[in-house]
Amino acid sequence: MLTRREFIRTAALFALAPRIFAEPEIWVNDVHSQLNRTRVRELLTPRTREELAEIVRSASRKGLPISVSGCRHSMGGQQFATDSICIDTRSLDRVVSFDQERGLIEVEAGIQWPKLIRAYLDAQGDSVKQWGIAQKQTGADTFTLGGSLSSNVHGRGLAMKPLISNIESFTLIDADGKSIRCSRNENNELFRAAIGGYGLFGLIDSVTLRLVPRQKLRRAVKIIHAGDLPKRFEERIADKFLYGDFQFLVDEKSPDFLQRGVFSCYEPIEERKAIVAKKELHDDDWLELLRLAYTDREKAFKRYGDYYLSTNGQTYWSDTNQLSAYLPNYAQKIRERIGGDESSLIITEIYVPRPDLPNFLSQAAELLRSNRTIVIYGTVRLIEKDDESFVAWAKKPYACIIFNLLTLHTPAGIEASARSFRGLIDLAIARGRKLFAS
Repeated sequence: MLTRREFIRTAALFALAPRIFAEPEIWVNDVHSQLNRTRVRELLTPRTREELAEIVRSASRKGLPISVSGCRHSMGGQQFATDSICIDTRSLDRVVSFDQERGLIEVEAGIQWPKLIRAYLDAQGDSVKQWGIAQKQTGADTFTLGGSLSSNVHGRGLAMKPLISNIESFTLIDADGKSIRCSRNENNELFRAAIGGYGLFGLIDSVTLRLVPRQKLRRAVKIIHAGDLPKRFEERIADKFLYGDFQFLVDEKSPDFLQRGVFSCYEPIEERKAIVAKKELHDDDWLELLRLAYTDREKAFKRYGDYYLSTNGQTYWSDTNQLSAYLPNYAQKIRERIGGDESSLIITEIYVPRPDLPNFLSQAAELLRSNRTIVIYGTVRLIEKDDESFVAWAKKPYACIIFNLLTLHTPAGIEASARSFRGLIDLAIARGRKLFAS
């Protein structure tokens, strides 16, 4: 029999048991900036549409918030919520159907771009008529289709609208767990709101993508000055080039900071031409270029420019050429090589009217120099007016400027990057536009 002292001690231990045996806290974070660490109540991975709908219904009954994430590239806080039921969609990655006559492929929203491309290429085999994607986001491939749709992304198209132009339809799970089909002819208002709606209108369950005929392309590369960029883009578009961008020098010590860059564009060639792409960069090559961008930005641009010039005239397929290397653990790898305090990159994309591009880049260079901000990577692309989505970021044809700013993980470091981003946004607002919510 327990003594009174033993009974009290045992009772006290039982009172502490919930703390001793409590579930470990669940934390999630974004991949790129690693500055959105958030505690969630649960992290769930549904594998079927039915499981997804039941999670939503259960959370709704309990009055619990839901957050949705795929590959966790977004940095604006829209993919996580404190103490939410966080749904990871990456296991919802099957191909539902592929209409090879019309070029329509339906996939679950958690599928990532490389798997989508492999799936339709395998399905088509040696067919004479081949379909491929028109565009995807640049810089990384491991985005889910649902995330890309919710952000209304765009690629390197010289005369393309955002991704909404390539969406035939999608199904959405609403707050009651009900599946709703959305297209231009069915629930059109929800179609226009959910594309670019960052998940606010429901969970994207499946996506039907409009493919386009695959084409063979030839790369044309030049080193040019930003002052000539609007004219050069116009010339390439007039000459029927399909894709292109301008990757600018990020050496703040150079008089050509943000002014000189690698101008790469892609023109269609005859189908009978062979695909010749002998030179390409691998993960180790990209990591070395990234190391140089941290330590010797002049040398980084020289090496990058020389490589791209050496690929002038190479040929590619229009879809697989859009795949690109991305190192999700880049920040850790860089610290292992060069040391230093914990840091990462914060990315944003800013839009200005195309004629204003040279002046904007000149003023941006002055701003970033004065703030002593280090730019690790930057590029310029084009976008056509989006006349479909409810919250359209491409309200007119714009030049799109991407900045990746090196950011120390300290309050002062984060504020320094925020100050530079605010300055860049102010420069764009003065020209009638601002930024893209990453």
